[in-house]
Amino acid sequence: MKTACPICRRPADSRFRPFCSSRCANVDLQRWLSGSYVLPGDEIDDEDIADPDIADLDRGA
Repeated sequence: MKTACPICRRPADSRFRPFCSSRCANVDLQRWLSGSYVLPGDEIDDEDIADPDIADLDRGA
């Protein structure tokens, strides 16, 4: 079963899967790097950053 490229909807190429070309793969990467794609989550308030328990979580402690 052929899948469609998530960027341009053309058939995906096995060399660039799930994309159809390196161009579409680079478009997707640029969207991630620029912040166009965001994973849902809770917003962090300035007060939360001042809380040492939460700040430790951000540092991986």
